[in-house]
Amino acid sequence: MNERLTGLRTRTRAGHFSQYRQPASPELMPECEREGLSWPMRMARLTRRMCEAERVVVEPDERIVFTRTLPTVPAVYTAEDLSALTEGRTLHEGGIINNVCADWDMAIGEGLLGRRRVASETRARALAAGEDEAVEFSEAAIEAIDAVLALAGRYAAEARRMGNEDAAAVLERVPAERPRTFHEALQSLRFLQATVWLSGHHHVGLGRLDQYLSPYLSADLEDGRLDETAAEELLAELFIALNRDSDLYPGIQQGDNGQSMTLGGVTPAGRSAINPLTWMALRVARDVGLIDPKVNLRISADTDQALLELGTELTRKGLGFPQYANDDVVIPALASHGYDLEDARDYTVAACWEFIIPGRGMDVGNIGAVSFPAAADTAIREGLAAGASFEDILSRTEVQVARQVRERTEPYERLLWAPAPWYSVLMTDALEKGVDHGRGAKYRNLGIHGAAAASAADSLAAVQRHVFGIEDVAADELLEALAVDFVDHEALRRRLAEESPRVGLNDPLVDGLLCRLYDWLADACDAERERGLIVRPGTGTAMYYLWLARGRADGPLPEPVVGATADGRHSGDPFGANLAPTPGTPLRGPISVLQSYAKIDYGRICNGGPITLELSDSVFRSEGSIGKVAQLVDTFAQLGGQQLQLNALSASQLMDAKAHPEEHRDLIVRVWGWSGYFCELSPEYQDHVISRHLYAEV
Repeated sequence: MNERLTGLRTRTRAGHFSQYRQPASPELMPECEREGLSWPMRMARLTRRMCEAERVVVEPDERIVFTRTLPTVPAVYTAEDLSALTEGRTLHEGGIINNVCADWDMAIGEGLLGRRRVASETRARALAAGEDEAVEFSEAAIEAIDAVLALAGRYAAEARRMGNEDAAAVLERVPAERPRTFHEALQSLRFLQATVWLSGHHHVGLGRLDQYLSPYLSADLEDGRLDETAAEELLAELFIALNRDSDLYPGIQQGDNGQSMTLGGVTPAGRSAINPLTWMALRVARDVGLIDPKVNLRISADTDQALLELGTELTRKGLGFPQYANDDVVIPALASHGYDLEDARDYTVAACWEFIIPGRGMDVGNIGAVSFPAAADTAIREGLAAGASFEDILSRTEVQVARQVRERTEPYERLLWAPAPWYSVLMTDALEKGVDHGRGAKYRNLGIHGAAAASAADSLAAVQRHVFGIEDVAADELLEALAVDFVDHEALRRRLAEESPRVGLNDPLVDGLLCRLYDWLADACDAERERGLIVRPGTGTAMYYLWLARGRADGPLPEPVVGATADGRHSGDPFGANLAPTPGTPLRGPISVLQSYAKIDYGRICNGGPITLELSDSVFRSEGSIGKVAQLVDTFAQLGGQQLQLNALSASQLMDAKAHPEEHRDLIVRVWGWSGYFCELSPEYQDHVISRHLYAEV
């Protein structure tokens, strides 16, 4: 990066732009109540008032601008009013549309004036037909569009006043009109995406960036308006700008903000989608070295080794991405769950790992998690106490899995989304149909995850071996040990932990149990189709690897905390993240882990969730290491894995960072489906990351 970009990056990480933050955001409810505004019009008024209240920030050396200055997003209803308004319905995450992806290609390509014309035409048509809801939706969309256009005009005027002619000329064109240049396209994306956050939505994905921005880059390069270096500098500035407001983004931890982009893969027609911007985006993400945007790379068994090596360079840097998704597996699985093939080929990745369709999807990718350890533990304890056979314990586990799926899914039979007029402006066909995206999206499916499967399979395998196989552990002895968290039963605990089959070692017995768990999950999700729901089962854990083991401080548990388990795990010990072996498993190497998890039927388990491998940074100290790790990624694809996440760090560095955070403020780690700054994580997440990497170095 050049000196200007290095300065912008430094200022961004130092919190320089927070000086522009205002003390408070505008109050909306008195105005909404006074005017008797409907819910859609309240959401449009929110966008308008937030845009009007934003302080315009343009610094002299910026070429891509937008800095949020309002610290919060105000409510448009009181909690009591909202509860009455939605009585009997389920509001996911407060009802606000989140964790979806706009049709950025369309939104940028048409420009806001083009979108406004569509909204006006729909309003006129609906008015003539007496379609009141469509009229109201169109009017709300127009109010939101006008608010964003006005804010862009203020930005252009301020840039002109400051003498930043470059930024002024761009802002006088976009986001109102279709961009003519790569620079204008990048600025349009930044402005549109930032105002979605401003309107109260979060986990605002960037989608297939190398697809919708590629035409602008290609035209500039072909016409000689830009060379590759200048284009990379513009892209780097966008990436830096996406980190400017990180402290304002909601999430479980800072960094959990869903600013993900997806690169590579195939086009909707099935041709290779890899283009020069795919390579450029990976290089720029590597060189910028910040937590946003998170990178997902779509690959297949035929992906060029050189592209995998470039992705590995990001892993070596410790960024925790790219996360890899295997098109050979993902696309057929989505098609089998009701997605048109062209749309399935166009998938992007949501905040963490769930697969969604840009512009057309309103899927709720994570309605919760099925606790596999809880299902297995309940079955084991109740089954052993009843003198049941091992097959009966398995049947009891299946029943527990199905019960949890029904409990998680039942509230979503009455799902209600809040109106989202501004976000709908950016979605495929919403304005054209006159229907808010939350009500009219093409895909409105659910996603649920089967969490901590390795521990559940290991526990079942331990019982099968020691209680029913070699019979060196009595049922009542195991029940007593579990009840007291193995106090005074350490020898038994070690036998269970060290002398039982484990997921991750390519052992057919325990891997078969792993697959049965996911088959039961898929069966339970398939049963929901009788109620008119498509529920996609997945393999992620997100924060559940801690919540299911220890509980959570900010609300009720989705499932009771699991105590000591039959795999020798103590009560309170966290589970493995995503598809990862139980902590402490004596692995033979990464290939056996890939082999274990490749046995899952991903045609049925299609909601995402990566195989997570922790690599010591020492892996990259040998000659040819980049090529070898890239070959590991290729092996994952050849074996038929669905998603893969590689993390490379030094455990000693992590421990030093916890002791001396002031010396490691830029240290980035992968937490679950996102990367964050290690020193900004709460202690329990720091400890879990350390324990994962300590084990990687054993």
